[in-house]
Amino acid sequence: MELAGSSEQVYTSYKPLLFSLAYRMVGSVMDAEDVVQEAFLYVNETNPAHVHNPKAYLCKIVTNRCIDKLRSASKKREVYVGPWLPEPLISSSDNQTEPDLYYSQKESLSTAYLLLLQQLSWVERAVFLLREVLQYEYDEIAEIVGKSSTNCRQIFRRAKSAISSFPDRDDDTKVQLKQPVLEQTSAVVEQFVQALVTGNIGQLLNIVKTDAILYSDGGGKVKAAVKPIMGAERIAMFFSGLLSKVPPGFSYSLTTVNGQMGIVAYTDGHPYNVTSFQVENGQIAAVYLVVNPDKLRHI
Repeated sequence: MELAGSSEQVYTSYKPLLFSLAYRMVGSVMDAEDVVQEAFLYVNETNPAHVHNPKAYLCKIVTNRCIDKLRSASKKREVYVGPWLPEPLISSSDNQTEPDLYYSQKESLSTAYLLLLQQLSWVERAVFLLREVLQYEYDEIAEIVGKSSTNCRQIFRRAKSAISSFPDRDDDTKVQLKQPVLEQTSAVVEQFVQALVTGNIGQLLNIVKTDAILYSDGGGKVKAAVKPIMGAERIAMFFSGLLSKVPPGFSYSLTTVNGQMGIVAYTDGHPYNVTSFQVENGQIAAVYLVVNPDKLRHI
């Protein structure tokens, strides 16, 4: 596709790809949307004769702008109150065609995966995502990040080694998680909610792994646990305490959060918190609770 073509056509063709890259880079829905919009505005002012590969050119702009945002946010992250979690990416469970969510591997959208990416430097993250998630060749990645193809190979190996704790995927999961795995996750989350609603602590302790961890992100804006909560019993007590203090007009819905089944809670129709999970072997291994109102504004 030529950059000189219809701006609307270019936008429609590349927006899902660019958002997919930007969101995984910065962990923020709103920042990712801003980066993509800025990239297209910049391209509209560019002489098309200077652009030979529009996709690589746009990815380069988005990558650089993401790194700029990460740099500017680094000092804020250093003084962030409590655990930092990415902004939840919500999709209605019956919408199987939403391009921003289903563009590529859904497991690489999970909260656990996005937190692993935080262990990487900004350049490592860009190279890793372009190669592992978006399936770019090293020559293409080199053009985007401004390094040699050989250097990009080395960066990718280093990045993959750094987050090797994430399970390897086989060929059947190149596009998305296997359906039985997704169904299992949904079933576990539904059992978790049922146990909470009915006050069945015994069932809850069976669903949550003994050494599970709960991370609660309030960002210092609202009351939240400033340290991770360790262990199934303490997690069960935490949620029981939350349910005993639900505000007026409370409701919830099960929906797709970062590519997997999660929970969105509301008060009087406004988002109150979002919960996502990491499920291993039929049990909940980690719970991610976002209550920071700044991270819920886009919902």
